[in-house]
Amino acid sequence: MGKRRGGRELASGLSKRQRKHLRQFGEQHPVCDRVSGRPEAAQICELSDSSDKSSVESDSETEVEQVSVYHKLLATLKASPESESEEEEDESESEDAEESEAELDSEGSQEPKEAAGGEEEQSDVLEQEEVTTEGPPEQVLGPEQADGAETSRDPNHGAIEEFTDVKHEAEFSLETNFMEEESGDCHADKRESNSSQAFSEDPFKQHMDKELEEKEVEKISTLSKTSSQSKWPRLGQLTFSSALEKHTALKPDKEFNVKQLYLHKPLESTWPKVNKHFLSSASKPSDSSFTPLQRELFCIMNTYRDLFYPERNALTNGEEIRHAYCLHALNHVLKANAQVLSNNAKKRDQKPGTDSDDYRDQGLTRPKVLMIVPFRECALRIVHIFISLLEVNEKRKIDVSNKKRFKGEFGSDPDEKPPNLKRPEDYEAVFAGNIDDHFRIGVAILQKSMRLYAPFYSSDIIIASPLGMRTVIGTEGEKKRDFDFLSSIEMLIIDQADIYLMQNWEHVLHLMRHMNLLPLDSHGVDFSRVRMPNLNNWSRYYRQTLLFSALQDPQINAVFNKHCFNYMGQVAVRNVPLSGSISRVVVQLPHVFRRIEAENLTSVIDTRFQFFIDKVLPEYRDAIMSHTLIYVPSYFDYVRLRNYFKKEELNFTHICEYSKKASVCRARRAFLKGEKQFLLLTERFHFYKRYTIKGIRNLIFYELPTYSHFYSEICNMMKATDSGVDATWTCTVLYSKYDAQKLAAVVGIDRTAHMLQSKKSVHLFVTGENE
Repeated sequence: MGKRRGGRELASGLSKRQRKHLRQFGEQHPVCDRVSGRPEAAQICELSDSSDKSSVESDSETEVEQVSVYHKLLATLKASPESESEEEEDESESEDAEESEAELDSEGSQEPKEAAGGEEEQSDVLEQEEVTTEGPPEQVLGPEQADGAETSRDPNHGAIEEFTDVKHEAEFSLETNFMEEESGDCHADKRESNSSQAFSEDPFKQHMDKELEEKEVEKISTLSKTSSQSKWPRLGQLTFSSALEKHTALKPDKEFNVKQLYLHKPLESTWPKVNKHFLSSASKPSDSSFTPLQRELFCIMNTYRDLFYPERNALTNGEEIRHAYCLHALNHVLKANAQVLSNNAKKRDQKPGTDSDDYRDQGLTRPKVLMIVPFRECALRIVHIFISLLEVNEKRKIDVSNKKRFKGEFGSDPDEKPPNLKRPEDYEAVFAGNIDDHFRIGVAILQKSMRLYAPFYSSDIIIASPLGMRTVIGTEGEKKRDFDFLSSIEMLIIDQADIYLMQNWEHVLHLMRHMNLLPLDSHGVDFSRVRMPNLNNWSRYYRQTLLFSALQDPQINAVFNKHCFNYMGQVAVRNVPLSGSISRVVVQLPHVFRRIEAENLTSVIDTRFQFFIDKVLPEYRDAIMSHTLIYVPSYFDYVRLRNYFKKEELNFTHICEYSKKASVCRARRAFLKGEKQFLLLTERFHFYKRYTIKGIRNLIFYELPTYSHFYSEICNMMKATDSGVDATWTCTVLYSKYDAQKLAAVVGIDRTAHMLQSKKSVHLFVTGENE
């Protein structure tokens, strides 16, 4: 996304028909709103024609996606007479709406200051830039949206060629390098690798050298697993599952030392220095280089089991976890590359005519680790951790290729932060730095050097967002699509998986469906060096998946249970909340939980809608029940309710993540003054904006919120209304037995068990911070 000037020039080049199309399909997206106080995504520089154009070495942008029937259906849902008329209103109304922000927003004069920066003048430009960053959870990019992704980075609407660094190609090629060039002491490393008994006990060696039998593969592919429970001091309740019976539950090490972890040579000395700012003075000498959380997480990671940790918090343990999985990923890559370089030297020194099968040390393609993160800022921090872990001391700096370009594109300018913006601490932690979510970058690593912007087929690690992967993988029928580089991924790390629920979860599923497939081209691989499991198309059974999230969610659980086939088994943290977020509601408010009876999971959507219009909505149609906020987590449920309210000609207004700022101001003002009885609000709008909605007297949760703390946040908005009518406040929540995880996060595990057994409405009353 370019600067404002560039966006203005881009908008001026559009025809009237194109503008109309943007108004109809490309509403402003919340991720780029300046309210977050974060800069726009950095511009991508145009490259000279001298860059390497090899289709094998360069991962190129895919062409525009084709319109499916699903896109057309979505377009009919989004396009409505009222919404179209609102989008075509005169731009001068936005200025009046800005003036009303001061009395609507809880931050006083902060919103007007923000609006004074010329946001409204750029509404059309922002629409075009933002439409590619996100979509409803089930939405896929359309042709015009895909074009928007390109034009936001290229004013000439040209395709972006992936960066290729021809100058460093030979230096980072594993095929033409040997151990001497990497370590400077070939014989010492050979002795350490071959004669040491410790190397044979290395978890990396044991995991990668294991050859499965066909019976074992068939058993794993059926996903029939045996489970066992264990409780660890820091992680809590763990569930160990495996398809192979011989694997038992893992126990935490009582004594933990870096030298016992089989870390590669430079990491033993650099890790304690890099991680020291997370450590407290109370740490024991035996585990002084790890925090208690890192110690238990790394203990599981180092066994190459799949791991699902659903208690990641951006405020507390997010950076701890990032450092831990970066150490594990870098350790894996350095060991794998050292093995290849050592075997290169052995093959060079062996006698001609000698045929040995001991040198199978590679996959069908070079990329070994895929790291999925939501924003460019996350990729920036990961690369900085890698550099810190590879630099032994200040005198021995590693050579990082293209570092300046990387900082320019993935970094952020702190001077662009608007002043006096107040949002919750967790919001500031999540939306820190560069929050562009369309990126991908290849990283090639040797022990003393790192190459950024390496072509995918010359990379060891790929760091990307789900959208960045989606645009290069493409869809069936496209001419330009590529996913062969995913064929031999040995470690998949998905961090902050909960944010993808707010972006587009379909991108994650699309990626998982293309993991570890047989490549369509050989890409110049030496098949005599390829491991047999990769040739047998069994690489998925050797892939370790590390999944980190801030919450338990059925969609995230489904990915972990149905797309992870690691023969070593899976470990999932399954702690249950005891109190729930309802304990953080600070207003005196009666909570009524009304259960919906659905025959199966697929019928819940229709059953909930019918229950709402038949049983709940009639109770709120009277004028006395005005100022009713309806909180809707799903965008498609929101569209369905909006269309029904229009059909019934109810007095309502609506706000979603695609609403323009002027429309949001009008809706908030009308709701506060009582001109509109109902306000429909989507969860994704609250996630990206965190506005305080004033004037709420009656609250309806159409479905339990995805983030449990949103429940208390929305309820506590009622205290922003100083009308003295708190005795009439109401809160109604709709839930079904399929919402057990969300319900437990809101009311606690004890109440959840009672509510799922009862078929009647459950009334709870909260006074201050005590239930």
